[in-house]
Amino acid sequence: MDDPAFLPDETGGVDINTQTILLHASNHDIQALKPLLRIPGNASVQDPETGYTPLHAAIAACGPAKPCPTSSNPNTNPNTSETDESKDGEVEEEGEGVDIEKAKNMIEELFFSGAIWNDLDKNDETPGCLAYRLGRMELYEMCVNAGVRAEMLLGLMGGYEPLAGEDTDEEEEKGEGEYVKNGEENGTGVGANGQEHDLAVGPAEEELEKRDVNSEDYLKSELTFTDTALRDEDANGVMMAWETDIMRKSVDVLLPSLPSGKRILNIGFGMGIIDSMFADTKPSTHHIIEAHPAVLKHIQDTLSHPFGKNWEESAPSGRFKIHAGRWQDICPLLLQAGEVYDVIYFDTFGEDYSQLKLFFSEFIPGLLDEKGRFGFFNGLGADRRVCYDVYTKVVELDLCECGMDVEWTDIKVEMEGMEKEGEGEWKGIRRRYWTLGVYRLPVAMFMG
Repeated sequence: MDDPAFLPDETGGVDINTQTILLHASNHDIQALKPLLRIPGNASVQDPETGYTPLHAAIAACGPAKPCPTSSNPNTNPNTSETDESKDGEVEEEGEGVDIEKAKNMIEELFFSGAIWNDLDKNDETPGCLAYRLGRMELYEMCVNAGVRAEMLLGLMGGYEPLAGEDTDEEEEKGEGEYVKNGEENGTGVGANGQEHDLAVGPAEEELEKRDVNSEDYLKSELTFTDTALRDEDANGVMMAWETDIMRKSVDVLLPSLPSGKRILNIGFGMGIIDSMFADTKPSTHHIIEAHPAVLKHIQDTLSHPFGKNWEESAPSGRFKIHAGRWQDICPLLLQAGEVYDVIYFDTFGEDYSQLKLFFSEFIPGLLDEKGRFGFFNGLGADRRVCYDVYTKVVELDLCECGMDVEWTDIKVEMEGMEKEGEGEWKGIRRRYWTLGVYRLPVAMFMG
């Protein structure tokens, strides 16, 4: 048998199968590669030195396009704010000898054969990250679309796969962006975080660093309240003061030029940033759902807390109220009581994207007024641009299936003091859950 797909490795250490696949992929030679792709897993083999998969190799072989949408520095990380000044509308110029159509055909063949869209190489780059850094926006969009297909398929099969990061097992799909902080590693499952970063920690802390963030553990954890952050006992940033500007703009977009007297529901109190802003609009109904016992106790025990007992008693018939418990338990009770809201905001912690989707598919139709507006902290995959772009499209598709349109407002995030892990705004925080220079603010409304 001389089929190259079944040739044994006789090199005494060098994986000739992997090197052959990567060579054909970088040459964009589909005919030579097709026999090898018949073997399950061959579309996602990785070079032991570079971490390149066939997708990485096919994209890297194209070289940089000009003009490039990223920094002129070839070592710039496309997952940080430095590269978030989008120039996607600019025309690419192909390098000498590059046939971009052949590259696109190769990438399409690899995805068709099971290539994983978010595998990481040794530079902590997915194929999409590499394409974006090189300015190959057509190839980048192919990676984004492949990610959307994969996430939608996983959703249909019973659950969205968390994008876990480089610390996951090799056989698992890698990436980042658990819905851990619906923005913050707030774990709203919307969150942005997910990726584990290497820190200078001791053995005990290393074990802590690898601990998954989830709602059950979070609700049992001790919390630390400061003026700049709310942290759990693992030093995860549950909510941070740098988000204030995003919250301000969210309120402005959710309640544009609206008179007072609106009915508002916020899920996830945290530091109370957005609820204080909502309260300033003088709503007729202001309901808050908060599950963590320590947050509830902090509100009750703090003298003159803006949302303490006096606040609830200042409006008749429970129109101002903090509902203690998980939203999964409280929302059915609100539906039974016939509560309807003009604005609903969602920002929880420690939950994956499936919980956000559950909320807007199962509860928004009954709780939101027909002309109401729904928003959430959009930290989905926000520690990596390609994941953020993937989740943007996934959310659009899922909301559309629920009969809702979503509009995005781009907000520049001031990244000064937020560039490095463990420094500036992130001092004392286990890992950055935000690395991008632009925040996409979502507002969803019912179609028609």
